[in-house]
Amino acid sequence: MLFWIVVAIVLLLVALVFLSALWRLRMEGDENDITESADMRVYRDQLSEVDRDRARGTLSEDDAERARIEISRKLLEADRAARAAAAPPRSPKTARIAASVVILGCLGGAVALYAYLGDDGYADQPIGTRLALADESYLGRPHQDQAEADFAKTFKKPQVDAQFAALMDKLRQAVKDRPDDPQGLRLLARNEITMGNFADGVAAQQQLIKVLGDKVTADDQADLGEYMVIAAGGLVTPEAEAAFGQAVQLDKTNGRARYYIGLMMAQNGRPDRTFRIWDALLTDSKASDDWVKPMLANMPTIAWLAGQPDYQPPELGRDGPSLSDLVAAQKLPQAQRAGAIGDKVDALQARMANQGGSAEDWATLLAGLRLLGRDDQVTAILSEARGTFAKAPEALKLLDQAAKGTWPADVTADLPGPSAEDVKNAESLSAQDRQQMIQGMVDGLVSRLEIDGGSAAEWTRALRALMTLNQKDRAHDLLAKAQTALAADQSALEEVTATAKELGLDQ
Repeated sequence: MLFWIVVAIVLLLVALVFLSALWRLRMEGDENDITESADMRVYRDQLSEVDRDRARGTLSEDDAERARIEISRKLLEADRAARAAAAPPRSPKTARIAASVVILGCLGGAVALYAYLGDDGYADQPIGTRLALADESYLGRPHQDQAEADFAKTFKKPQVDAQFAALMDKLRQAVKDRPDDPQGLRLLARNEITMGNFADGVAAQQQLIKVLGDKVTADDQADLGEYMVIAAGGLVTPEAEAAFGQAVQLDKTNGRARYYIGLMMAQNGRPDRTFRIWDALLTDSKASDDWVKPMLANMPTIAWLAGQPDYQPPELGRDGPSLSDLVAAQKLPQAQRAGAIGDKVDALQARMANQGGSAEDWATLLAGLRLLGRDDQVTAILSEARGTFAKAPEALKLLDQAAKGTWPADVTADLPGPSAEDVKNAESLSAQDRQQMIQGMVDGLVSRLEIDGGSAAEWTRALRALMTLNQKDRAHDLLAKAQTALAADQSALEEVTATAKELGLDQ
């Protein structure tokens, strides 16, 4: 109520200011205060002269009377002109009424618009609260069965051609006769989804994956996840997320899986993660890829929500090493770096020479050349880049860091949670002592990773700690979340996957 009282007072004051200015009357002054013009003084002098001439006898009575009439007429015209010039300008009354209506209408419309769109009394949402809500949304998502049932209430199946329906009947019978035929199962799943038989399509794809066993591909898993999303009305359920996680584990570059993982993050209040995943995916994608169009359509909103209002999509299929490529190359001996990133750095340098690029592109090139030991090129290119970004202090700072070899940094020190030494020492303790030593640290690290994500080093540290605590099921769950969170970072995902294999979590 207090809010609306304040609004009413402010609106009243604003209306008074506008309306008083519109209707204010300017004093016209007394008629006797009109300043006599030069023409009027001349005409009065002429009247006096006529009277003198008449008295001297130089003018007859008739001529004098005619002169007085003519001069008096001119004097009256001069008086009217002086009064018109002194009168204040006036707008028509109807125009002032119309303007008043417009002013009051705008103010009233503003109140109505806020009443429709606004939410007075809405509580503040600090970052901690928003992250907690996002985590709650993530954990509270409907499972596949529930999501399919909810969507089925509103979904209307498309009309199917009779000939196509007959062919589908034959295909179903053929698959029934040969349930282990991968090609038949793959075809059946795709067409069942097309016909709107979502549950049957998902079941056929699951059977295909079971039949393929070790031969299953990332695309097969991505197909399963996509079919589940379609069946759930666009929602990425936990089951669909698991399928996409398997796809990324089989092929960390799988575009469809990475797209849907980013979509899942957006659906659960984490546009910041969506932005990182989709931005990296756009860099690795071609314009013809299926996921590019929906990403480009939604990226402006996602970028704005992620705090990147000036975001510009990367060039599709951009040449050059990624940041993860540079970080990975830092860990290699000098002799092996050329084989790891040499071709990518050369391709980036060629493109930059023809097209130029952003500050990050220049920094990537400088960092790559520094890693390859091409210091003379670093010096020359840094000079050119500094000239290009002379009026951008942040860009200059980034370029200097890249040229010195301090960007990008592989931040693995001072990480929260139990250190490698803590875990190693814990392995020699009794189960009870080990539990007391690191359980609290592990719980804190795992909780933070599940909400905020983290680096590959943090995920692997948490996995090792959980295995040391004999919490293999919890480690399995954390591994799936790590694969989801790191889907856009190929080198980080590979590091976590290698650690999982070492710990026996891939079985």
